[in-house]
Amino acid sequence: MTGDEDDYVLEGFAVPAGLAEVHGLLERVGAEHPEIHATDLMLFETAVGEIAANVVEHGRPIGEVRWRLTLAVREDEIEAELLDSGHEFAADFDTAMPDEMAEGGRGLPLAGALLHRIELTRLDDANHWRMVRRLHEPSGE
Repeated sequence: MTGDEDDYVLEGFAVPAGLAEVHGLLERVGAEHPEIHATDLMLFETAVGEIAANVVEHGRPIGEVRWRLTLAVREDEIEAELLDSGHEFAADFDTAMPDEMAEGGRGLPLAGALLHRIELTRLDDANHWRMVRRLHEPSGE
């Protein structure tokens, strides 16, 4: 991320209480950037929340995974970078949405459908998620 945008950072443990902090940070972004179309912010928050929830649920060792979420607001997009210290995770972004009776497996397909770019790489000893949503033109409302 470059210095041409507003950055927001959240650090801590990837535990259920941390999910409320993620949503709180995104609420702050919305309050401080009224130019972001409400639909873009809602879809972005849903996608980031799904990935964060996956880290909380599947990150190992449980309760010991640390994360650092950085949100960047640019003129034409909003980006999240989430680094987590959990064991290496291999994501399949081409997975189809499971049927309605499935008890899980919707997080990655949903996030992929809501974002314009989603990537996962392993950097040093961390999973590095990168999520980008392009923004609608300001409506002038």
